[in-house]
Amino acid sequence: MLSTQDLMVILAIAAVLFGAKRLPEMGKGIGEAIKNFKKGLSEPTEIDVTPKEEKPANSETEKKEDK
Repeated sequence: MLSTQDLMVILAIAAVLFGAKRLPEMGKGIGEAIKNFKKGLSEPTEIDVTPKEEKPANSETEKKEDK
């Protein structure tokens, strides 16, 4: 398990590498990714295999084919 000192060192290194202004953006992105991952795990695994309906043929195309 990480101690408080370890977390402080990691945070300091991240601040140096990415800059203090980008850290909140990165934290938000990571938080959303974790949230979506957990949501994906909790949802039932169902796959929709219903065939899509075909679009009706254009009436002008039908008239040309009838001639």
